[in-house]
Amino acid sequence: TPFRRGLEVGMAHGYWIFGPFAKLGPLRNTVNADLAGLLSTIGLLVILTIALSLYANSNPPEPVASVTAPHPSDAFHTKEGWSNFGSAFLIGGIGGAVTAYFLTANFGLIQGFFG
Repeated sequence: TPFRRGLEVGMAHGYWIFGPFAKLGPLRNTVNADLAGLLSTIGLLVILTIALSLYANSNPPEPVASVTAPHPSDAFHTKEGWSNFGSAFLIGGIGGAVTAYFLTANFGLIQGFFG
């Protein structure tokens, strides 16, 4: 379903976008670097979700069959399918970013468990 695909894609993007914002951003050497990275990631995910929403409302072309996807999903033939994908992308993206934030913020504790 588009919702499940959106969650998966969003979680991956939220998780990997957090790192560059937190560790390479302008606040990288401050106490609040991880929080700034989280908020920056959420901001970018909102912008990407708006872009997905605009694409969904532009009457996108029919999915084309290819070698890797010989039978494209029928869900992406409609505006509703793309809308479900976009909303799930935002939910999954925020979840992935928050997961990365908590792992980074509690790195010392996690490292203590594994030696």
